[in-house]
Amino acid sequence: MISFQHSAVVWALLFSGAAIAQNTLDNPDWVEEKEPPAPAYSPARVLPLEMPNFVTVKVGIDPNTIYVGGDGIVRYVVVMTNSTGTSNAAYEGIRCLTGEVKTYARAGSNGVWSPLSAPVWRDVMDNIGSHHARMFARQAACDSRLAVNKADIIKALQAGKKPGSFKGDNPA
Repeated sequence: MISFQHSAVVWALLFSGAAIAQNTLDNPDWVEEKEPPAPAYSPARVLPLEMPNFVTVKVGIDPNTIYVGGDGIVRYVVVMTNSTGTSNAAYEGIRCLTGEVKTYARAGSNGVWSPLSAPVWRDVMDNIGSHHARMFARQAACDSRLAVNKADIIKALQAGKKPGSFKGDNPA
């Protein structure tokens, strides 16, 4: 038999989970958390993304930079390396629920961050820049419309998970 105290704890956990889901999934008053400053990254640490054949640069995510916020945004650093070994990076966030991405800062080959003055959300299906955000969402960051936890994101990247689908995909 379950005690009253145990029952109260279970209900509290269920209610707090429902409150979190309500806050991030269907709240018209949703507000993005203040993003942390762009984190340090290393091209040597990146876990590769499976990219379309026409993408000529190597693209990967530094697992040490992945952060899943209480606002449902997966923030990360993506590193792009060309055939000569030169790397550039972007500090971004994906909102799985809406299929949107925002770039907060960019870093050139010197590794110094340049924050964007007015970052905006854009559809991950948008062709501006690269397909990396959509591929990251499909391969690791999002499970349908929900952000995945950091440990599972890293496991998916390490396993080289083939692209799945998420909210931003168009049916083929």
